[in-house]
Amino acid sequence: MRVDTSRRRVAMIWAVVAIATVVPVVIAVTSPLLAWRSPVYIAAGFGGIVAMSVLLLQPLLAGGLLPGLSIKHARSTHRWTGTLLVLAIAIHVIGLWITSPPDVVDALLLVSATPFSIWGVVAMWSVLISACLVLFRRKSGMRVTAWRLTHRFLGVVTVAGSVVHAMMIEGAMGTVSKAVLCAMVVIATGLALWQLRNKPR
Repeated sequence: MRVDTSRRRVAMIWAVVAIATVVPVVIAVTSPLLAWRSPVYIAAGFGGIVAMSVLLLQPLLAGGLLPGLSIKHARSTHRWTGTLLVLAIAIHVIGLWITSPPDVVDALLLVSATPFSIWGVVAMWSVLISACLVLFRRKSGMRVTAWRLTHRFLGVVTVAGSVVHAMMIEGAMGTVSKAVLCAMVVIATGLALWQLRNKPR
């Protein structure tokens, strides 16, 4: 009986995560806001949507919060999804650059007239810095504790910037599904930080 209950709990957790990550993408695919948009613009938009969905997985994997995955497997997957996150952001930014270079330049210089762009840039840089820390972890000479705290701090900055960025945009993502996804990202990040508070990375 306990085994069945445990299996149902595992299945429920994975189902909730899958729904939260997939539904916003599906809703965006059917959005009327995509009509008459260029393929490059659409690709850029979906790069951002996919990045937001992947962002939910990062703290869940880092904190070992997804049942059925060993800590070793979860951390290995965390690195792969981190790579996917960087690629999705690159598609998002490059696509927007192709469609409107002046807007991207203003955003990168933090002088954009649209505040959501600035939040997005902050999140982007925190992801890139975090990725560089991972790539050059051994060469950086940073102590393990300092590296761990820096990586987690950048993760919090990424989540904060991404959530504000997404919530301020009225785009192809459904309003409710986007809000639910953003809320889950924040909650997952908080749970992961609590789970990792006294554990080595």
